[in-house]
Amino acid sequence: MSLLLNILWIILGGGWLIALEYCVAGLVLCLTVVGIPFGVQCFKIASLGLTPFGKSIDDRGSSPLGFFFNVLWFVLAGLWIFLSHVVLALGLAISVIGIPFAIQHLKLALLALAPFGREVRPAP
Repeated sequence: MSLLLNILWIILGGGWLIALEYCVAGLVLCLTVVGIPFGVQCFKIASLGLTPFGKSIDDRGSSPLGFFFNVLWFVLAGLWIFLSHVVLALGLAISVIGIPFAIQHLKLALLALAPFGREVRPAP
């Protein structure tokens, strides 16, 4: 079932566009030494953005440096990315067919708030 939903997500839900945007942002961030940790997080979100069904987000706990990076991420980009995913989720939740896609946007929104110290894994 998750394979079918992932295919529909890629085609109808804009999953390919979301993954492409995060990959481009990750590549741009990786051009600088300072941006590499943030670029890696963009690639993590891109992998979830391409095929979100059948995956979960686990909290590994964050180191003090990870906490600092999460605060920096939140201030510079995380809040705006979070809000964009929430708005997309609200738009999709209007119809019954869009509810599963809205839930995936909320999953992406939570990861976009603070990606450091979190890991994307297959759902149990």
